[in-house]
Amino acid sequence: MGGGGIRQFRSEDTEAVVTLWRQAGLVVAWNDPYRDIERKLSVQPELFLVVEADAGEVIGTAMAGYDGHRGWVNYLAVDEAHRGSGLGAELMAEAERLLAERGCPKLNLQVRSSNTGVIEWYRSLGYEPDNAVSLGKRLIPDVAAP
Repeated sequence: MGGGGIRQFRSEDTEAVVTLWRQAGLVVAWNDPYRDIERKLSVQPELFLVVEADAGEVIGTAMAGYDGHRGWVNYLAVDEAHRGSGLGAELMAEAERLLAERGCPKLNLQVRSSNTGVIEWYRSLGYEPDNAVSLGKRLIPDVAAP
């Protein structure tokens, strides 16, 4: 990978992280990325990972969590210039390691069904579709940040 490596998110990373998420197409109108960062920092902040390049810029992220039953990964993103370098796989491996360290028996993640390239990428890492339907209900509405 080179660079500064994988480390825990720091508050000064916020703008760079939100910019990366926007460039990666991960920000949608119903999820305010700033609120998502605030929420993550209140629950298992040590599982909010960033990848720092040599020059200190944020070039990758992964937001992992473990609820005692399953682990989750959200906001996996790699800067476009670094895609295909193995950086995403390294982030996932680190998230898996941290979750396994906590006794997590299974990791789940969600990918929009239209994002077939990313689905195939996850399959290359050993992830398979579960025979399940993902359901959701918003408890606290977000308004997209400008």
